[in-house]
Amino acid sequence: MTAATALPGSVDATLELLTNQGYLAERQLATVTYLALRMGRPLFLEGEAGVGKTEIAKVLAAALDRKLIRLQCYEGLDIASAVYEWNSAAQMIAIRLAEAAGDTDRDQLSSDIFAERYLIKRPLLQALQPDVAGSPVLLIDELDRADEAFEAYLLEILSDFQVTIPEFGTIKAPTPPIVIVTSNRTREIHDALKRRCLYHWVDYPSAERELAIVKSRVPNISAKLSQQVVRFVQALREQDFYKSPGVAETLDWATALTELDARALTAQVVGDTLGALLKYQDDITRMQGDTLQKVLKEAVSE
Repeated sequence: MTAATALPGSVDATLELLTNQGYLAERQLATVTYLALRMGRPLFLEGEAGVGKTEIAKVLAAALDRKLIRLQCYEGLDIASAVYEWNSAAQMIAIRLAEAAGDTDRDQLSSDIFAERYLIKRPLLQALQPDVAGSPVLLIDELDRADEAFEAYLLEILSDFQVTIPEFGTIKAPTPPIVIVTSNRTREIHDALKRRCLYHWVDYPSAERELAIVKSRVPNISAKLSQQVVRFVQALREQDFYKSPGVAETLDWATALTELDARALTAQVVGDTLGALLKYQDDITRMQGDTLQKVLKEAVSE
């Protein structure tokens, strides 16, 4: 087994670590990431969908050679799916075997069937387990999709890095996992949870940074087309759309255009590929006629 990879020792080292993995972060994000790593605090990332919040957890896991444990949140997420549940089928077999053997000590039987071997560990409990490669990266993704009751349950985990199981006891991480919590802000997250984290708003990148991201992730794209793509997307975000495209959509669109061997943006090319960039029919419909010509003109102007 390999030993744990050392955490970066400075903001510059953190910035370099992220860059080496293809994540071109702003210095503010690198700073708060460095502080979260050094202080052992969860990092709460909020922002629009597709701006790279989830990706930073993946990048950290790869760069630090740690296991990535992802909990994808959704409405109705409960403890049995996120934390633990008991293997009731195995417990029932154990009870039947004990009865068949004439074991009538109920207290002992109760203790036996709630042993760790019957415990099914879900993502949050898995993240508290020791690992020779170092504590894992725990990604709690899109927390705003989960119910407020589940959010409240997380307070013990994010403050003390432990889980209390009534029948078993308290399980505490020997070393805290690296925790990244993300939210698309479809609802407000309670202050009690935010106070346990370091916070950063991940915004859309500047045109210069987005161009660097496109060139890094879509190396086959021409210099002219990459510039036009970024100008187009940046202008698009100034329009009144239901959902503006994030960086993920920019990369999808740039990749789609290279697959079509496009050399420059035209009204025909844009119209044929808008589905890679916009995800709502109302937005695609709005992006027709004069609006398309206006945004395209901004994109192709030298």
